[in-house]
Amino acid sequence: MKKTAIITGATGGLGQEFVKRARKENIDEIWAVGRNAEKLSLLKKRYGAKIRPVQCDLSSEKGLSEIAKLLETERPDVRLLINNAGMGQMGAFSSFSANEVAKTIDLNCKSVCLLCSYAIPFMSKGARILNISSASSFQPNPYISIYSASKVFVRSFSRSLAFELKEKGISCTAVCPGWIDTDMLVKEKNGKKIKYPGMTTASRVAAQAMRDSAKGKDMSVCKLFVKYEHLLSKLMPQKAMMKIWAKGIKDYI
Repeated sequence: MKKTAIITGATGGLGQEFVKRARKENIDEIWAVGRNAEKLSLLKKRYGAKIRPVQCDLSSEKGLSEIAKLLETERPDVRLLINNAGMGQMGAFSSFSANEVAKTIDLNCKSVCLLCSYAIPFMSKGARILNISSASSFQPNPYISIYSASKVFVRSFSRSLAFELKEKGISCTAVCPGWIDTDMLVKEKNGKKIKYPGMTTASRVAAQAMRDSAKGKDMSVCKLFVKYEHLLSKLMPQKAMMKIWAKGIKDYI
């Protein structure tokens, strides 16, 4: 029975950092899940024989069922599940189509729950789940309302699941980073450079998340700035926090 890691969104900046770190674990095979076949192929060339590309779209029923079938067929010993795939856009809620809204919720929330449901039967003591939430889950955030709310869901679900799985010796960690310097982040809009306070690297986030996961923590918060944001969200009224947030991004929406 192969000791397996499943990493979604594996070709992105943060996903690749998790792939690099999973290679150093006691893992036989890494299922690198993504939509782009070419990027998955490059990932395998870069990181070696342990990488098994799994091309599918996790925002669709078909893509999710492919993972379920693969697990049932191969019945691996899943040691790591890292739900990193996600999407989000900045803008007024009214500017998004119904399809964009549904796709964001399906990928950010539904896929996380279903992949946990599929993988847990193949996990045993010492296995770990990392679900990527966000510092955006600490408070309501206008103009990234769908993304922010979806990450609240992920954080709450993950911490609840951690409590339920503790008696089985399986950990579940909600990873809550702030701004990460990756290609996913828009650096300029309407000719204006976007400022991201407290931005950090994907490498730092992944390293902290893996350490916290190994310690059995139910939440991972990388960087002092984000820990300060978390504390502030508990102390300040949410309406005040929303006003501060909206003022900070008004030039970019």
